[in-house]
Amino acid sequence: MKNIYVETYGCALNRADTYVMMTLLKSEGYNFVENPENADIIILNTCAVRLETEERMKQRIKELNTLSKKLVVAGCMSSAEPATVLSIAPNASLIGPQSVERIVDIVKSEERKIVIEGDRALITPRTFDGKIAIIPVADGCAGNCSFCITKLARRKLRSYPLREIVNAARDAIQSGAREIELTGQDTAAYGLDLGGSISLVDVVNKVADIDGDFMIRIGMMTPEQAMRIMDDLIEAIRNPKVYKFIHLPVQSGDDRVLKLMNRKYTVDEYKELISEIRHKIPFVNITTDIIVGHPGEDEEAFNNTLLLMKELRFERIHLAMYSIRPNTRSASMPQVPDSIKKKRIQIANKLYEDLALSIHLDYVGSTSRVITTELGRKGSVIGRLMNYIPVVIRSENVELGKWYDVKITEASFYDLRGILA
Repeated sequence: MKNIYVETYGCALNRADTYVMMTLLKSEGYNFVENPENADIIILNTCAVRLETEERMKQRIKELNTLSKKLVVAGCMSSAEPATVLSIAPNASLIGPQSVERIVDIVKSEERKIVIEGDRALITPRTFDGKIAIIPVADGCAGNCSFCITKLARRKLRSYPLREIVNAARDAIQSGAREIELTGQDTAAYGLDLGGSISLVDVVNKVADIDGDFMIRIGMMTPEQAMRIMDDLIEAIRNPKVYKFIHLPVQSGDDRVLKLMNRKYTVDEYKELISEIRHKIPFVNITTDIIVGHPGEDEEAFNNTLLLMKELRFERIHLAMYSIRPNTRSASMPQVPDSIKKKRIQIANKLYEDLALSIHLDYVGSTSRVITTELGRKGSVIGRLMNYIPVVIRSENVELGKWYDVKITEASFYDLRGILA
């Protein structure tokens, strides 16, 4: 049977797509190799969320295409910008992120195939790396943000059957997974395409009911969809098997910019949501995303974003400098000059690092219960607090998938460091 090399970029949902493809290909007897030169077939799962990411994808497609292997380009770039991909690799096959269930057909075909639209039953992955199993709950979203190219790649909201999600989680736990990451473009939108009779809360509760020692991490959700289910979701997050972690991208601290972005909430509504969560879930980790330099962001709007960062003191912020994405509404708006965007992102990054470090320093000297899930650098092991803040453990004889009492000895803006207590 032929050898396949897979390379993945982008978000957790992209990685879940890779695991779906690997699950299907393994069932057909294909082997997987770690070097593209040893492969008969190369699958590149791409991301196109930002301009710099797209440029990296272009370069990687060009490099892999020179190996003269069968090349399959998957992921968001294949769906949102197929002409760009084919201009670099004219003989490549393309498979969109909502078509990954057809990967076997693509791989087996002797001819170039292009499959962008999804038309088959959703399949959950049955493979994972280490101790973390990524399981998609929904593909696509219910929104239509002005800046987002992902909407062009994942056009339809498709919720996975609840039974399939639970079975995938159960199989992963029985195979040794200690963290179940429920992922999606907007996890809180789960079930809207199923008539609204079922929601993310049902998914979390059903997975938490599975026997075993594991933790559930809930993936990113939009504020407007989170507001719809938040009372019940808060109760679900209080379950001991669920990380006290919520990823709620705010994107801007200015109402006028939020309107230009086509976000469906105001700054005050977002603040009220965060206040409710923190009041009802002590120790909760609120992570957010912020875009700096979106069209329409003047100095006042940027300062409003800085004020929001200071007021809400997010545990983690994914900061990004706005970049034009083709065929999006934001691309046609008057743009903020690059020189101004670069200055603003530096200011925002410095503020974020200062805020995050001050939050993490409060943990130094404390002893916390930590579950180990990943290997770190130089022989270290990475564990997670109950609120998902990472802890780098350098003590010897630390195993993956175990609970440890760890004394926190150091802190950076990004993580904590500790030794076994």
